[in-house]
Amino acid sequence: MITERDVTGFEFKTVATDSLSAAERESMRRLFDACYREANHEHLEKSLARLRFVTYAWQDEQLAGFGIGDSLVSDLPRLPQTSVTLGGLCCVLPDFRRRGLFSALEVRSIAAGGAPLQERALSVGRMAHPGAFRLMARNATVVPKPGVTPTPWQQEVGQAIADIYGVENFDPETFVCVGSGKPIGYPVIELETKEEEWEVFRHVDRARGDALLGIFWNPDAPEGW
Repeated sequence: MITERDVTGFEFKTVATDSLSAAERESMRRLFDACYREANHEHLEKSLARLRFVTYAWQDEQLAGFGIGDSLVSDLPRLPQTSVTLGGLCCVLPDFRRRGLFSALEVRSIAAGGAPLQERALSVGRMAHPGAFRLMARNATVVPKPGVTPTPWQQEVGQAIADIYGVENFDPETFVCVGSGKPIGYPVIELETKEEEWEVFRHVDRARGDALLGIFWNPDAPEGW
């Protein structure tokens, strides 16, 4: 579950992705370009087509960031009517980073999906860099884990989530979402990483547009997970 820090001073607006105006889409493309080198606008449009909500953040009339997300109830393998929270592409301008905006944007977009609160929920997201995976990696129920092949059940659930995201080529043994053949983009940010953090990304080819699917349970995993 994403937790939110104090984001006093920002103005937020959440809108349905299918109601975005041409001007709103253009503002997102410009911000995407500012946050990523070789930003793939086609990937952005696919994200907007799959996930139903986007949240904007402004400060002093400047667009500081946006985050795409959703939540729903799905019949996953051996897990009927499961609440799923789906994280999507999130961009925050460099001047506004490390102030809690990423979480604030994603929380609002996920909540807009309207999935009812349940005793247990599956949180999911796609990432291409260990820095984005750190929050998930701290959870004991996370899949994938370094050096551990997902169980058959975990692979089935992973495939089901990849289908929700519209991933055409998913490797259930590595949890790699194979890309379209060109990069999603390379984030304009410097993050210190440890060698072991790259282990689960060994098969992720960023030049091909790959991403790693990460999933974890909140507050705990179902029996047998």
